[in-house]
Amino acid sequence: MTHPGEPHTDGTAGRLNWLRAGVLGANDGIVSTAGLVVGVAGATLDTGPIATAGVAGLVAGAVSMALGEYVSVSSQRDTERALLAKERTELVEFPEQELDELTALYEAKGLTEATARRVAEEFTAKDAFAAHADAELRIDPDALTDPWQAAGASALAFTVGALLPLIAILVPPPGARVAVTFLVVVLALALTGAISARLGSARVGRAVARLVGGGALAMAVTYGIGQWVGAGVG
Repeated sequence: MTHPGEPHTDGTAGRLNWLRAGVLGANDGIVSTAGLVVGVAGATLDTGPIATAGVAGLVAGAVSMALGEYVSVSSQRDTERALLAKERTELVEFPEQELDELTALYEAKGLTEATARRVAEEFTAKDAFAAHADAELRIDPDALTDPWQAAGASALAFTVGALLPLIAILVPPPGARVAVTFLVVVLALALTGAISARLGSARVGRAVARLVGGGALAMAVTYGIGQWVGAGVG
């Protein structure tokens, strides 16, 4: 039985990690796009430049997130595959040594030598490769992360987050654009902060304050720079 706060031993932990990554990706989209469009809005009230900058930032950010996730997960997957292939070879070439190694791993977990040997022999008889992949490598050969899936999820999360400030700054009348965007972004960051804190069993208030404070500061700075640059150009 799994109690609250304990690590999950089934697919739940993996799903939570994916959800947490999605929330963080959305947060990146919110903050980066909000800073970009608010900065441009500080320099001009024209819809065209604001929309162009926002869409360009959304596309560039989504592509960058997807590419980074693809490269990262691909490297991890290649490493895991190489380790699994090496383990298969060792099981064929050195079966006795691998059995001794598996026994030692179970002993290190607290089993007696006799019990560890019996468990190792039973697992080896059933599926030696799966036993070593789990106990020695901590890898599930049937659940390797798909880099394309990771890239798509990252790009989607960023895009969803980026759409919030982009819509918020384009829909209101020019005089209310910045204020509405600030409000929408603050609320969105508070929500993502609360969700990420819940998923990580952290303090909600601290996470929300950190995200909201950082996002508000980013928008204030970019808006000020936009006004300064706009005034200088004008």
